[in-house]
Amino acid sequence: MQLNVYLAGEIHTDWRETIMMACEGLDIDWFGPVTDHDASDDCGVEIFGAESEKFWHDRKGALLNAMRIRTGIERADVLVVCFGEKYRQWNAAFDAGYAVALGKPVIVLHPTEFDHALKEVDAAANAVARTPGEVARALRYLVTGTL
Repeated sequence: MQLNVYLAGEIHTDWRETIMMACEGLDIDWFGPVTDHDASDDCGVEIFGAESEKFWHDRKGALLNAMRIRTGIERADVLVVCFGEKYRQWNAAFDAGYAVALGKPVIVLHPTEFDHALKEVDAAANAVARTPGEVARALRYLVTGTL
């Protein structure tokens, strides 16, 4: 089986690379948000022109990034969403909710300390993983049907 997997969530650690390396050899097409923080923040003003107020600067980038994210989630067979420890990823919760609303399977990745805060997200997900290795094993099972 071939899968299109969208990797949503925090961009400050290497969890994406860890999962992709562990799934090497599987027929998976990977995609996700722009993970270059500066490019993601500044894309709107770089393309459409500067803004004097930070709100409008951020909004231009957010609207442009939203097109990429929505398109990616709609194209995905499975969404993996990671909630990291350094920052609270409100956008990751939104991505998970959008995927669930579209009927997409969702694997959530976060530490146990976030269980209470993410209980509704976890309840809507198909699986909750604690490590990138668990996500990789789940994806391997989805693609191959073997453990």
